[in-house]
Parts: sequence; structure tokens; C-alpha cells
Amino acid sequence: MSSPHRLDRRRFLTAAGLTAAGLAVTAASAGPATAATAATAGRPRTRTRSPRAGAMTVPIDSAPHTRTWMAWPDSTAIYGRKLSGMQANIALIANSIAQYEPVFVLANSASVSAARRACSNSNVTVIGSIPVDDCWMRDSGPVFRTDGAGGLDAVGLNFNGWGNKQTHAKDALVAQRVAAYLGITFTAAGLVSEGGAIETDGAGTLMATSSSIVNPNRNPNLTQSQIEQAMCAAYGASEVIWFTGISGQDITDDHVDATSRFLAPGGGLVQTPNPADPPDIWSNDEQQQYNALSSATDALGGPISVTALQSPDYNLIRATSVNFVDSYANYYVCNGAVISAQFGDSSADANARSVLRSLFPGRTVVQLNIDNLGNQGGGIHCVTQQQPAV
Repeated sequence: MSSPHRLDRRRFLTAAGLTAAGLAVTAASAGPATAATAATAGRPRTRTRSPRAGAMTVPIDSAPHTRTWMAWPDSTAIYGRKLSGMQANIALIANSIAQYEPVFVLANSASVSAARRACSNSNVTVIGSIPVDDCWMRDSGPVFRTDGAGGLDAVGLNFNGWGNKQTHAKDALVAQRVAAYLGITFTAAGLVSEGGAIETDGAGTLMATSSSIVNPNRNPNLTQSQIEQAMCAAYGASEVIWFTGISGQDITDDHVDATSRFLAPGGGLVQTPNPADPPDIWSNDEQQQYNALSSATDALGGPISVTALQSPDYNLIRATSVNFVDSYANYYVCNGAVISAQFGDSSADANARSVLRSLFPGRTVVQLNIDNLGNQGGGIHCVTQQQPAV
């Protein structure tokens, strides 16, 4: 889940009692985040050794996959009358990915038949033996690691419902149950987090927002240094690039995968503000992350080349929900394709397609209308978890 339950920009202005002009004045008075400030926030506080040869590491998302893992939502307590729309979007994503690689969907036993009817592609397998609370597999699912020599294991990030904000008794066990289903070694990480909160380049560098992880609702008894060490141990990494992020405005406390992604060692992508939208806390966060990543160095000491991917214009997208997340950056890379969102701003949608095509040559860019998912605060990356090939 990327940034669920965030207040969208149009209604943020009203809720804050500000007109667009008033917000611009306030922002100008406070001063935007400067490149120097962003660079300082983005540089790692600690540096440790690079992963040993043969050590277990989490590959970058775009490495070849064995399959994609997803989960089927069936809780009216969570979604009410919006449940059918969520299920339709999950099925759309599963069926789209299944054109390129196998998809395994976890479903509660009572929902297996419905999930199988909706996920009709023959490359989708529905599993009814691992119960779930919700569908955000990026956050509750296992983080898979490989050793480059045919080895595969899984790490669990001790999912606690995004800081105990939602019921999660079943989801807290999903990671270890998937590992048991596959018959692979499972290890619990030394911190509480979610997969959407941590990006890896697969070569020793991580990035994350401190608002999401260095937060008493996840890790009340750990210092930032201790959290970094636990992250690096879990991912087989040696360096963390921190963004400040935003606390308390959405259920995830600002997951990094809604804004910033690694493309390769030494390469990243950041979703940046649309100039047609007035500045707010979210656009300022996007700009801060872009400045910080552009000024950071990776685990090998080299600079990171950053591609900007412009947000859509909030006045031109289809959705108007206060919970809507307009993240192009929350795409999912599978074997042979990039599964991305489109929001109804035809110019911005076309630009996103063009940028992703240029960044992932040889892969088909598939743009989907996932507005029901976006209305619940998430995106395509949020509901998927890749199992890397070994």
C-alpha cells in the first residue's frame, strides 16, 4: 500500500482553510525545501560493508521473476460497498500480469470460488490455504532473497497493520506461511516495516522515508542507526538513503514506493509535482525526494542519475475521492511488461507511458484504470510481490 487515506490536493486546500493562492503565499513564506536541505536529508547516516559474495540479497524488482504473489480482498468491514470495485481491480491486475508470468493469489477459503471466477486467466492460481485480512501483498507478503547460486529464502518484516491502524492477525502470518508453502527458509527481520516502505537497487543501496519506519508506531525501541542495521541485514544491503517523508497523513506514513523507485544501481525515478497543481505537503515531499536522491550516492560511492516522472493534473483526472492516490511511480515490473496506472489526464498518462517505455526497453507498458484501488489509497505495486527467479 502506497499512501492510503491521504487527503487529496483539492480537498486539502478546503480542509486547511486555504485557497490555492493562500497556500502559495504560505508556502513561499515558509520557504520550499532547498537542494541543500534535501541533500542532507537524503545522505545515509551510516555506512557498512557491501554484501559478501554468495550472501542472501533482495534483487531489484525488475530482475526476472518466477511468479507474482497477490491477495484477494473480501472484507466488507474494511471496504463496505466499495469491495466489489476493489475486487474488480485486483482481478484486472492479476489477469494483466498473468499474460507475462504466473500469478498466485491468496484467498480466504470462502472466497476461493469468487476469486477463481474473476481471475480467469489460466496463468493465475488461487490458493485457499493461506488466509488474509486484506490485499496489500507488498506490505504483508514475504520479501524474497537470492544468493546468485540457486538459493532462495524469505524475510518477514513483522507486519503490524501499518502501526496498528488496521486489523492484521492473518496478514501478520502471511509472509511465513508463503515461505512454508514454498518450502523455503524464513527469517523474521529485526525491525517492523512493510515492503512498500523500502526500495532496493539490488546492489547494496536502500531508500526509505524516516516517517514510515523511524516511527514509534513501528519501532518504538530502536534508534535510526539500529533500524538501518536491521534493514541492511534483511536486504543484504550496506547503505540507506533516507527521505524525511510525512507522518500521520495516511495509513502508511508515506511509503517510498508511491514516489521514488530504483531503476538500476546508480539509477532512480521520482514522481514530481505537476505545475498546474498548487503546492502542498505531498508535492513538497515529491520535490524533496527528487532533490535528495539527485544529491545522494549509492553503496559503491557513485552518483545516482534520477529520472523525473511528472504527476497528473488533479483537475483533469477522473477521481475525486479524498483518499485517491495518483501515483505513476507505483508501477509493477514483471517479465516482459510494466503494469502501470492511468488516471484520465490524457497528456500526463501519455507522458508516463513514454517515460516508462524509454526506461524499460523491450517491455510492454500496460496502463490500467485502477481508480477503485487508488480511491482506497493504493496502487499496482502495493498489491503485488515478486518472487525472483533463481
